[in-house]
Amino acid sequence: MESAILGIDIAKQTFQVALLVEQKVTTGKFNNTTAGFGMLERWLVKHGAERVHACLEATGTYGEALAEHLHHAGHMVSVANPARIKGFAQSELSRTKTDKADAQLIARFCSVMQPEPWQPAAPEVKELQSLVRRLEALNGMLDQERNRLETAEDIVKESIERVIKHLQQEIKATRKLIRTHINRHPDLRGKRDLLETIPGIGPGTSAMILAEFGDVSRFHDAGCMASFCGLTPRHRQSGTSVRGRSMLSKTGSSRIRKALFMPALAAIRYNPVIKAFRARLLANGKHKMLIVGAVMRKLVYLAFGVLKSGRPFDPSIAAVA
Repeated sequence: MESAILGIDIAKQTFQVALLVEQKVTTGKFNNTTAGFGMLERWLVKHGAERVHACLEATGTYGEALAEHLHHAGHMVSVANPARIKGFAQSELSRTKTDKADAQLIARFCSVMQPEPWQPAAPEVKELQSLVRRLEALNGMLDQERNRLETAEDIVKESIERVIKHLQQEIKATRKLIRTHINRHPDLRGKRDLLETIPGIGPGTSAMILAEFGDVSRFHDAGCMASFCGLTPRHRQSGTSVRGRSMLSKTGSSRIRKALFMPALAAIRYNPVIKAFRARLLANGKHKMLIVGAVMRKLVYLAFGVLKSGRPFDPSIAAVA
């Protein structure tokens, strides 16, 4: 029998599946719970598909538990960039947008494109990711409260100030938890120490890189790592009439791009390799915001270099890389 393909359209409470076996499609819907995962396994066996190549979109945290369940059950799992699936749908001139239709689309995408297998993060990396994302959320709430305080009536200012104080305490405690967690795991601690030899990368950025990129050995090269977070350039040129300004592709993790913006500005000031890199781009007439994007990408390349080699940042090597 041909390899069975399972397309999954994930939502918060449920997920729709489309099982593709020998061009025959069977659909089903299950709760996005441990019990629902068990029902899916029995449903697959019932339809003669004990092992499948399952594919779902990388859409936040809703699909992580299901992906891990299927991986540990012995299935091949792929977690695809939604932009790739959207592009595949456009190539098919697909117009229908329902959960069932999306699951079937993902199954066809998986069958045709054969996306690479996904591996779950190590437990300590997954825990670090939770802590880093919690810190990001707390900082977001703090910004919101500070913005409210600027225009608030006197009667509610005291309440907002109490919330701000509490959030600041939580942020301080979460940062301490992140440091303690990294220090507790020798592999994470060693990688953090390597990353922080790069001028511009401090404790917050090193923790984010370790949490969001995971094991860099899963990336073929630094370019793949940059593509993962949408930091590769997109060029617009056609013939002699269309010569649009280059921009970031942004077909990757917006969380990482946001987290790298301030470190890029710091690197421009303090990292000798980045300073020289920026000067060359300015001399070539590049736009200032385009340069910041290029610096963010350069930081990813430098991070990949120290993690892959296991050696601290060396300006003499990085300058020619």
